[in-house]
Amino acid sequence: MGGKVFVSGVGMIPFAKPGASAPYDQMGASAARLALADAGIAYEDVQQAYAGYVYGDSTSGQKALYAVGMTGIPIVNVNNNCSTGSTALFLARQAVASGAADCVLVLGFEQMTPGALSSVFKDRPSPFDAFDAITDELVGMPEIPLALRYFGGAGLSHMEKYGTRLETFAKIRAKASRHAANNPLALFRQVLTTEDVMNAPMIWPGAMTRSMACPPTCGAAAAVLVSEKFAKSRGMDMRVHIAAQAMTTDKPSTFDSRDMMRVVGFDMAKEAASLVYEQAGIGPDGLDVVELHDCFAQNELITYEALGLCPEGGAQKFVEDGDNTYGGKVVTNPSGGLLSKGHPLGATGLAQCYELTHQLRGTADARQVDGARVALQHNLGLGGACVVTMYRAG
Repeated sequence: MGGKVFVSGVGMIPFAKPGASAPYDQMGASAARLALADAGIAYEDVQQAYAGYVYGDSTSGQKALYAVGMTGIPIVNVNNNCSTGSTALFLARQAVASGAADCVLVLGFEQMTPGALSSVFKDRPSPFDAFDAITDELVGMPEIPLALRYFGGAGLSHMEKYGTRLETFAKIRAKASRHAANNPLALFRQVLTTEDVMNAPMIWPGAMTRSMACPPTCGAAAAVLVSEKFAKSRGMDMRVHIAAQAMTTDKPSTFDSRDMMRVVGFDMAKEAASLVYEQAGIGPDGLDVVELHDCFAQNELITYEALGLCPEGGAQKFVEDGDNTYGGKVVTNPSGGLLSKGHPLGATGLAQCYELTHQLRGTADARQVDGARVALQHNLGLGGACVVTMYRAG
């Protein structure tokens, strides 16, 4: 990378259940205005914008941002499944690091519908054909929605390999609820015990209860990325910068390994994290706080190992020892994660950025991780792409 890229402004609106939110364009405009206000600049100062969303017509980014300003700048619409928000962040960071722009706005939003995710276009091949075929072969259970089969199957793979107990996934969900209780932007703030999670309706006997899955929600979040020169010239916030970032896509092992953990992105995440650690010269032992893609409690556990927070096969001990929360090795998902905020696809990656920026600024209030200086973000999309970003204070 070139010079430092600073996260000088962040904004996020509270997420809402489908049908209870404003339209996508209003949510997006609101988040963008919050980020600009936080950065202390006007939209007229922005030189490029990247807008991420999955379910929407082309140029929805323009629809959202035209309400903020019509300055003629490039607006790039980004769609990369559940990693959309972080993919937009990746592109914006590249633009600033390369010198192509000094001030870039990144926006993510999503207006969701209730229920499990499904394909919109029925008249053409699905990007998930190969994923569905291997899942049918390895998991079966055609009566269960595909997302649950993907990640529930990955959880079962971990259980079979390492003897992981279903209760361990329940402990992750209970931890998320304790963290979310301190987050006014989290949709689900009721504290759940491990027993509550285990006693929730069983959606896949022996593999998953309903509480272990994140729900679809609607929302928006945004960030302003700037060069050091631009930040200094405007007296902008320079407390947080992106120290390293990597984006990966699938390799043959996704399918050839015949392992559902690999099907849902374990290898992508492991490689992206390794690249980031190498770029930054900081390994997993140097992390203070992590926001990772917990679309299911099962994926959070698997991701501990992919990111190197614990050894492969060591995630159950990591959870049992409390190393994933305050007072442990590294606080994971202090925001409550997707399990507590829900998952508005395009907004999720920018919501993670919002949380980690506040953690490194020391402005996370009751969620604050003491002395947080190094943060890691993991955002995963099947089909597939994984973006891992390391932020540093100072």
